[in-house]
Amino acid sequence: MPDDNDRLPMTTDGAFAFAHGGGVMGQRLRTHDWNATPLGHPSGWPASLRTAVGMVLNSRFPSAVVWGPGLTTIHNDAFTPILGAKPPALGRSFRDIWSEAWDVIGPIAERAFQGEATFIEDFPLVVERNGYAEHAYFTFCYSPVRDESGAVAGMIDTVVETTATVRARNDLAAMNTRLEAQVEQRTREREEALDALRQAQKMEALGQLTGGVAHDFNNLLQAIGGSMELIDRRLAAGRTDVSPYVRAVRQSVDRAAAMTQRLLAFARRQPLQPRSVDLNGLVTGMADLLRRSVGGAVRVDLWLDHGLPCVWGDANQIESALLNLAINARDAMPDGGVLTIATAAAPPAEEDGDCGPGVMLSVSDTGMGMNPDVLARAVEPFFTTKPIGQGTGLGLSQIYGFVHQSGGRLHIGSTEGMGTTVTITLPCARREEGAAPHAPDAATAEAAAAATLLLVEDEALVRLVFATALGDQGYTVLEAGDGPSALDLLTSDTAIDLLVTDVGLPGMNGRQVAEAGRRLRPGLKVLFLTGYAHKQGIQDETLGPDTQLLGKPVTTDALLARVASMLAGGV
Repeated sequence: MPDDNDRLPMTTDGAFAFAHGGGVMGQRLRTHDWNATPLGHPSGWPASLRTAVGMVLNSRFPSAVVWGPGLTTIHNDAFTPILGAKPPALGRSFRDIWSEAWDVIGPIAERAFQGEATFIEDFPLVVERNGYAEHAYFTFCYSPVRDESGAVAGMIDTVVETTATVRARNDLAAMNTRLEAQVEQRTREREEALDALRQAQKMEALGQLTGGVAHDFNNLLQAIGGSMELIDRRLAAGRTDVSPYVRAVRQSVDRAAAMTQRLLAFARRQPLQPRSVDLNGLVTGMADLLRRSVGGAVRVDLWLDHGLPCVWGDANQIESALLNLAINARDAMPDGGVLTIATAAAPPAEEDGDCGPGVMLSVSDTGMGMNPDVLARAVEPFFTTKPIGQGTGLGLSQIYGFVHQSGGRLHIGSTEGMGTTVTITLPCARREEGAAPHAPDAATAEAAAAATLLLVEDEALVRLVFATALGDQGYTVLEAGDGPSALDLLTSDTAIDLLVTDVGLPGMNGRQVAEAGRRLRPGLKVLFLTGYAHKQGIQDETLGPDTQLLGKPVTTDALLARVASMLAGGV
């Protein structure tokens, strides 16, 4: 039996290496029977192995030397906890030590013995070190070690177990995911509660408004029905003096249409008809009307910035918004005051895409102003501080809906006791947007009058009126009451120059009919008719070439003019 000194690795001058230090594993290394391993007696170890072993034993970082074809392992004290309850690893094959995971780490070790160093973070392994298989994570580096000839003779495994860190991170991530899901759920529940509250408030307000709305519509229906009865009686009696009653019907229809548009604007669903608008000209043209509307106790000052570009918007809606704001300002100044209407270029920070800077229209008063609570609810539907009968709460909500549909912005600034300023910013009109369509010549107009139209309208009485008006102009009118009937005509050999379709058809809507029609007849011109375009995905700004939109109710004159313009190439 050799003594301990015979088992000590020796330096080149015969001194024993590792005589001191190396910790517990250093002591075990000195007493280990190395002759029973592929490495043989330490006296025969090459200098490269002795150096690697010295580095590992003197390191406080978990590491091991894996040497030779047999993958003989020498590790330090810091490596021991990673082994758990495995049999002693000193002098054993690295392959045997980690046999349960060798199919995973074996290829990595093989690359190290081919000279390729590998560093892997948080590598997942299933290991058996405490009598059972467990999922663990390791960050390790396999570094090749070369012998005196320069050939790779072994590797150093530097490793730290990160199981606790990874599990903590995974637990934190799972917790974050759960928290995010809970926050999302709470947010969704909160939004649903707020929606329910808003709907309840809206329904309560609608209940309050029902009487007034019903009263107004009944008056309009009375005027229309009574006028039509008088017209019918006079015509039956051979009398033709029916013009006053025809005008009464038209005026009633116009008022009903305006009321519908106000309600749709409140819902932010009305189809706009934007065009290039000279804002200064619009304000100047309304100046007298505004002064009469606010009364003599309120002075109206205009501060207009000349040289402003035109804006892109619906002129009627802009006029309505301006008049509404002026009336609100008047009501905020019961003892009189100053109403200032100003226009100016929007500051650079408010640039609006390709249109460049927008143009601002502001309406300021010297009235009672609003406290923060009232200001926060100013554009809330049906919210009003006016006495019953003097305000519905639709005004600012309508303006807000119109402005945002137009791609603009609305800002309200107010200080209690010092007045309010409402600023509308609208996008500038592009040059091509402001250009008027070319007027068709006589030959073009004559050719257009002989065109064939496909009219798609589910309401029979409306279809009758439109078809009659178009037929009276000399057009050939094909009629369909729904989408499938229209498709039957579109798939036929009949020439069709223009598709005129209601958007809100039951089942297959007008947009779908138009899309199918253009697949069957590329280049088909389409005129949409609607009083509620948003739901079917029809917006003025999304209309393609050879496509236009008319809002209902529409006069027959407006319909005929638009049809003639489209057929003559004025799209």
